Amino acid sequence: MVTDFETYLSNVARKTLQEGGSASKPSSCMFLPVQDLWCFPKYPAKTSILSPNVNLVEELRSFIERNKALLDEEDCWLGTWINPQTREYYLDVSTGIHELEKARSFAIQAGIKDGREIVAMFNPKQKRTIFLKKA
Repeated sequence: MVTDFETYLSNVARKTLQEGGSASKPSSCMFLPVQDLWCFPKYPAKTSILSPNVNLVEELRSFIERNKALLDEEDCWLGTWINPQTREYYLDVSTGIHELEKARSFAIQAGIKDGREIVAMFNPKQKRTIFLKKA
């Protein structure tokens, strides 16, 4: 099973680099299907913002180990994203909401609750990023 998890980590890193982000469940090593859903961190204080020069596979492994219980929640997954403005990697315990305004409101409230603003939301089906604050 270790080999499967290592392959999963490599696939998450590859998909993040090639597509600008990914959404997956570490517990099953499965990627989520593309949906018309506004995705954002459910727990913004847990977000890791990393330099483009890090070893992404090692950072993914560490992030998953630290956040396993949250990533196992039914409405959560590992979200990865490359900020197009800074090229930094974002690793999140992500969730999503179909309706844009509800997602925006929930994301803003989650940021206030955790004391850390959420930078953006992403819709994988629309391939659209909406920034919630100025960069």
